[in-house]
Amino acid sequence: MFWWAKKHDEAEKTIISPNGRVACKFLLKNNQVFYSIKKDDRDIIRQSKLGFLICGEEPLVDNLRLIRTQTKKHTETIEMLWGEDRYIKNNYNEMAFYLSEDKNSRRIFTLRFRVFDDGVAFRYEIPPQPNFRRITIADELTEFNLSPNTTVWKIPAYQPDRYEYNYEKCRVYDLSNSVHTPLTMRTENGYYLSIHEAALYNYGSMTIKLNENGILKSDITPLSDGTKAHVDLPFQTPWRLIMLADSAIGLTMNRVMYALNDPPAQDFSWVKTLKFIGIWWAMYVGEWTWAPGDRHGATTAHAKEYIDAAIRLGISGLLIEGWNEGWEGDWLENGINNKFTVSTPDFDLEEVARYASQHNIELVGHHETVGFVDNYENQLENAYNYYALNHINYIKTGYAGSMMTINGRKEYHHSQLGVNHYQKTVELAAKKHICLDIHEPIKGTGIERTWPNLLSREGARGQEYEGGALSPSHACFLPYTRLLSGGMDYTNGILDIANSVKRIATTITRQAAYFVTIYSGMAMAADRPFIYEERFPDIFKFIRDVPTNFEKTIALAGEIGGYYVVARKDRDSDNWYIGGVTDETPRRVLIDLDFLDNGVYAAEIYTDSPDAHFRENPFGYEISKKHVGKNDRLDIYMAPGGGFAVRLVRQ
Repeated sequence: MFWWAKKHDEAEKTIISPNGRVACKFLLKNNQVFYSIKKDDRDIIRQSKLGFLICGEEPLVDNLRLIRTQTKKHTETIEMLWGEDRYIKNNYNEMAFYLSEDKNSRRIFTLRFRVFDDGVAFRYEIPPQPNFRRITIADELTEFNLSPNTTVWKIPAYQPDRYEYNYEKCRVYDLSNSVHTPLTMRTENGYYLSIHEAALYNYGSMTIKLNENGILKSDITPLSDGTKAHVDLPFQTPWRLIMLADSAIGLTMNRVMYALNDPPAQDFSWVKTLKFIGIWWAMYVGEWTWAPGDRHGATTAHAKEYIDAAIRLGISGLLIEGWNEGWEGDWLENGINNKFTVSTPDFDLEEVARYASQHNIELVGHHETVGFVDNYENQLENAYNYYALNHINYIKTGYAGSMMTINGRKEYHHSQLGVNHYQKTVELAAKKHICLDIHEPIKGTGIERTWPNLLSREGARGQEYEGGALSPSHACFLPYTRLLSGGMDYTNGILDIANSVKRIATTITRQAAYFVTIYSGMAMAADRPFIYEERFPDIFKFIRDVPTNFEKTIALAGEIGGYYVVARKDRDSDNWYIGGVTDETPRRVLIDLDFLDNGVYAAEIYTDSPDAHFRENPFGYEISKKHVGKNDRLDIYMAPGGGFAVRLVRQ
């Protein structure tokens, strides 16, 4: 549905969502362009300015006039190759506004808006034109004008640890520095929204800051020369996305980001999700080292031992880190010496790959660049060919530095040059039929729809921060914030939670719950095999059984930073899995099973014991079994810092 009116020198047009609840107004006033958003006729985003500052040019913001508009209604169902949901609705009303300057230069551009039932998205599109074929963007003037009393959950931008910070709650007026997206908020009238972006290519990542007028505006991650982006025309920005929901738990079901990305342009039927183990945690607790020496983890003998363990455990993949030359000394400083096709003397990659293939175990290769992108790109083609030649179909990449070195300059990971580098790795990996799990990544913007070989990212604090830097609330923030941008490799399943080197701030059943509450297309069961086999084979059974590809997800209950409960249906069976986590507060949740199909299900229920506590008694757990149906309800207790997991097997 569309509505418009014209008065004097003003143009005003409103785009209404298919269900009629969301309205986005476009306004041309005093030859400048603005937009606003309402839901149920209540303000979400008030009148907000749009435009660009361009180096060496007049600002592209004033003296504008509307040439024409074009409208479209779109309804389809997208089928995803893998993920939290097989089918995603892509229903929206669209209006494109073709604008021209009312002066001699007469530069033109288009603003394209799409209004969904659960979100609004818009982007700038700049075609080539006389004397205007390549531009350098000095600033993007996109505003998000919310009430200063709006509640915000945020992490800081432009910090040494990239996205790896704890979430904090504040008001809009308290935002003194730039913050990352997804930026989740609750309005004064009770709606929930998250500002983010979709389809980020060839442009700096958008952060958000307060401008001099106290209004939130886009702050594009700069290049080392201080500019935001250098682009050839035609060019279109990423979609600026405002996800909308009536509740916090409803926001976690928002899939508009994927709908704004293009379908794959090539065959990705070879892509498969993966669950894997690895030698990684043994190095974090000090048993082994990344660097060669007496306790080197990545040896041929250790790799074969882990392959044998993967077979016994019923896990189909194995990650090996520290296999290549370059880990000696201070590896954060010496990363420029990393060689991605040269094994250490005690590791025979070809032999390990042959042994893994013989036993149908997928090796996950590892490339830690430490942010030395020049060094990595010089070896990239050969490194990917080396893995492909040895039938290694998965790679975990890493960029563990505060900045990247690109073209000899220090750049933010999230700058245009960083974005382009990550994309280069994804596209080259696709050519080689390799899937990626990127650590220290660029944030997710839904490009997994177009490039399904990008199976996972890190992009927030994961369990490597356990041992003091994570509280139980952290994993209760993620579904409402970071996970709105896609799956995350959280390195789940650490059951040796009382280890004196890395004491984990969770109960043991919570570790099983993570495989449901934190989705990842590449899911790591991160602890050492003997912990699973010898100490907790009963808990590990759930970790082994839970799939990595789902048909449907239903978020059941939760509050931001407090708790989260979600149910997911397996894509390859009629089985369901439910997971829940809580902060330091104990909770009891009642779960209606009305989402089940008709029939009987055998429920395997993994819960905290009544005396469990993430500090005082983290190993207190109970496992029970019962038969249930869609008319039943589960009454489940979560201890402080605890959680639960349920497997429902269709009989």
